[in-house]
Amino acid sequence: MDKVLQILQEIRPDVDFLNEKKLIDGGVLDSFDIISIVGEFNDVFDIDIDVEDLEPYNFNSVEAMRELITKLQNED
Repeated sequence: MDKVLQILQEIRPDVDFLNEKKLIDGGVLDSFDIISIVGEFNDVFDIDIDVEDLEPYNFNSVEAMRELITKLQNED
């Protein structure tokens, strides 16, 4: 899942994704960042992140994003 971190760093190289645990709640990422992240995750991991998955807790940390991706990959 290093690919998750790589994608995030390409979109926002200024953010310390390994240590930040409040990416959404802390206002680190905005809606445009999330749109970019979701698009990349959908393409790279062959998943479909739906509107109901766009909850702050799914995007507050790298770990939460990895869990979401794993969950969606296992649904297929």
